[in-house]
Amino acid sequence: MARAVQRLLAIQNALTDNPVSDDQKVDKFILPDGAVMTAKADSVSPTNFVHIDGLVVCEYHLLDQTAQLVLSAVGTQFENTASHVPSFQVIEILPSSSSLQASRNDISLKDMWATVYALFTLYHNQETIPVVLSQTINNSEELRSYLLRSGLGRTAHAPTAPKKEIYLHRATFWQGAGTQGYHTRGWLPPSSFSIAPFPYIQSFTRTPTVISVHPLRPPKPKPGETLFRRFCPSIGETLEFTYFDLGSGSDTSEHLDSFHRWHNQERVNKAWGERGSLEKHRAYITEVTNDPAVLPVIMSWNGEPMGYAEITYLKENHVAPYVHGGPGDWDRGLHVLVGEDKFRGAERTNMWHRALIHYCFLADSRTENVMGEPKADNASIIKVEFDSAMHIATIFDFPYKRSALVCATRERFFRLDVL
Repeated sequence: MARAVQRLLAIQNALTDNPVSDDQKVDKFILPDGAVMTAKADSVSPTNFVHIDGLVVCEYHLLDQTAQLVLSAVGTQFENTASHVPSFQVIEILPSSSSLQASRNDISLKDMWATVYALFTLYHNQETIPVVLSQTINNSEELRSYLLRSGLGRTAHAPTAPKKEIYLHRATFWQGAGTQGYHTRGWLPPSSFSIAPFPYIQSFTRTPTVISVHPLRPPKPKPGETLFRRFCPSIGETLEFTYFDLGSGSDTSEHLDSFHRWHNQERVNKAWGERGSLEKHRAYITEVTNDPAVLPVIMSWNGEPMGYAEITYLKENHVAPYVHGGPGDWDRGLHVLVGEDKFRGAERTNMWHRALIHYCFLADSRTENVMGEPKADNASIIKVEFDSAMHIATIFDFPYKRSALVCATRERFFRLDVL
């Protein structure tokens, strides 16, 4: 058993960035709505502050006690001896005690979510963070209800266990719990397109390569609409996914200009085989934007375009026959290129690749799998996909290449510490 645990930990460590030490600051951390957050976890000082746009929105203390969330052992002889379940230090969340804000003893829902964000950035290697809400917070009951009803946290599973502690879940936090319907600070900016889930009704696709019954897909976003935004602290830049803006008439948009330039690079053409004229690429994007099953997006760092991705619905994709048992109704596929050489490299690649998977799962809670089909001998991209909690489901042959079918499952992606 010990050897098996060591192997699982080795796998986890291989899938995880270097851990953030407990005394490292979250400094000038840009939240998805543009607000700037600073927080510090310091094992020496009993008081830690969360600042947003220069104001202290709350404080937190590390209490001299630990708690563990025991689940499957409850009701068995192992309930009180489940030492394999990790215990974590309990954190008390309090209102700001700043003399300039002494009367402000409440915490807004969006600031509560940001505080959870700060905690899971500082303590990202913890599956859960046990917290207690100080009764000195005016709206402590509202916050408790918010954490529990949104799924951000839960109380102890055992019927007789104390219910004061709320166990914040890393997995549900990264799945967007506590954002939509509560505030507009999440990774998916406010948009009619981001309202999920789109209702189910049957539709049908027939093309030279696909015959499929599948759900009707939602209408496309507006050209240039931002779909996803996340600050990456290890790089110090914000990653954005924007729906492709083709421009109007004969005008060449920034997106089309970048797309055209990238595809005429030898490196990109070797992988995609779409070298050609501006009009060829305009026609290509026009066809893709008219396809309900494909979402063409431009990826950018701090607003500068760096790459292109096609996010597909697998049921209407030519890879579907190679998926054992068939893809699910809302399973997604990825096809990606990085056009700008200065944005290549392992660290950035891991960031945008994991973010694409993250977006797919956030966009619809019914999506259970995200897949790719790189060339089977492309060791570098397959390593990136392994590092994003994907696995090789099978090896298969398209008419034009041998591919590895790689897959990220929702449960594993959010269970592991990859974000």
